[in-house]
Amino acid sequence: MSGSYTKLAAHIRKFAFLSEEEEAVLLTHVKLLQIKKKTLLLKEGQVCKANYFVEKGCLRLFFVDERGAEQTAQFAIENWWMTDYASFCNRVPSQFFIQAVEDSAIIAIERNKQEELFAKLPPLERYFRQVLENSYAASQQRIRYMFSLSKENMYKHFSASFPGFVQRVPQYMLASYLGLTPEYVSEIRKKKA
Repeated sequence: MSGSYTKLAAHIRKFAFLSEEEEAVLLTHVKLLQIKKKTLLLKEGQVCKANYFVEKGCLRLFFVDERGAEQTAQFAIENWWMTDYASFCNRVPSQFFIQAVEDSAIIAIERNKQEELFAKLPPLERYFRQVLENSYAASQQRIRYMFSLSKENMYKHFSASFPGFVQRVPQYMLASYLGLTPEYVSEIRKKKA
């Protein structure tokens, strides 16, 4: 694969083998996008048409609650995928937004292109199954931690597990992801200092 797709190629190789010819087929079905910080890739009410792989940068999936507050449901950094699967798979309007947290380089695979790739390159279906299994397991662990850890321990656990996020993601986004207020995160950080 060409230089712009090296992280995607390396990530696929962790789970499945593609020959050079198969990698060339993959490249004809994907788009590399350079997006600026705060760019919305998806708005609530739109049908999510692509699955996004982060080559560089950070994305977030969020919704706006009944009080008008943004609630972050998921982040994606380098080598992670992001989409609204309910909208993407079922072709229904999304209840989420997908936004760039940083200037980002992402690879987009549109729904119809992904289906074509699965038919042409069976190892890719295995790859995506394993990626989804890992993602689902991580979501289950997050739910467990949200119910079993105190707010302070939730923050400490997240900070220890993903120290890069704490430095890269604005405090209000991190707070909403963890179910905390930005003020509470500030208090925890002051205690720690």
